[in-house]
Amino acid sequence: MNQTNEPTPATSHEILEKIQIARAELTPELAKLAGFLLENPNEIGVCSIRQLAAKADVKPNTLVRLSRAIGMDSYESFREIFRDEIRQGRETYPDRARWLQSLAQRDEMGALYAASAESAIDNIEGFFSSTDHRAIEAAAREIVAARRCYALGVGVNNAIAQNFAYLAGMAIDGVRALPQGGTQPVDGLARANSDDILIAMTFRPYRREIVEAVAVARSQGVRVIAVSDSLASPIMPDAQHRFVIPTDTPQFFISTVALTAFFEVLIAFIIAEAGEDVISSIESYHSQRHALGIYVEDKDKHE
Repeated sequence: MNQTNEPTPATSHEILEKIQIARAELTPELAKLAGFLLENPNEIGVCSIRQLAAKADVKPNTLVRLSRAIGMDSYESFREIFRDEIRQGRETYPDRARWLQSLAQRDEMGALYAASAESAIDNIEGFFSSTDHRAIEAAAREIVAARRCYALGVGVNNAIAQNFAYLAGMAIDGVRALPQGGTQPVDGLARANSDDILIAMTFRPYRREIVEAVAVARSQGVRVIAVSDSLASPIMPDAQHRFVIPTDTPQFFISTVALTAFFEVLIAFIIAEAGEDVISSIESYHSQRHALGIYVEDKDKHE
């Protein structure tokens, strides 16, 4: 595979995008390495070529071949992009590192606290530094233009889908969280078509019902916004919009800090794209809640 006539990737995100796009055309050995790198991009900047090859269970020369296959001059130029981004990140947050080290000097709970704080901050930093705001803007524009927007997630992700539907629903009509009321994720997509858009999220280990629901949605012409922790995720191929969200944590469950931040930004962009009517819609929503006595008013607190 020769892509030397195409622009050379300049960021780690561009490199991973190229690997994802090229993956289907690669030889089995290169495809195996591609899958490992997409699942473990953080290893690239910190490992030597032999260390990385051993972890991926390939020969060192396979890394050289893959680098050239995506248009890089050498493996060193490939790795240097990842190393530069690591160095920039460390130089940007020296005070954060000192603070985390001071926390780790406490007892075991203090060390856990420090690890949790570090992973949460790293996830937020990783999301904002690697995601182009124009990509979120483009997704928001399609959501506003769609007939319906479905937000799909199971487990803890369903709560995030429900929250997104609740908040976005104040601004635009037709936002629905799936699954609902004990149904299967695919059930809510029975009447979905090319006028609709689906936000689907799943993280390792990837949930079969989400992957199957995305496949059904695609077969019905529904546009897909795929949200996952890796470009190797099974919901990523053929998605119109792809977002990789860091979820690392010292806990046994995924961290949803960066995922929540992503949806907060997406909702803000949806409101910005929705036009002037959105203001009156939100005002009407809250006026009705005030009229129904849902909120505690100042006079209530003094009675």
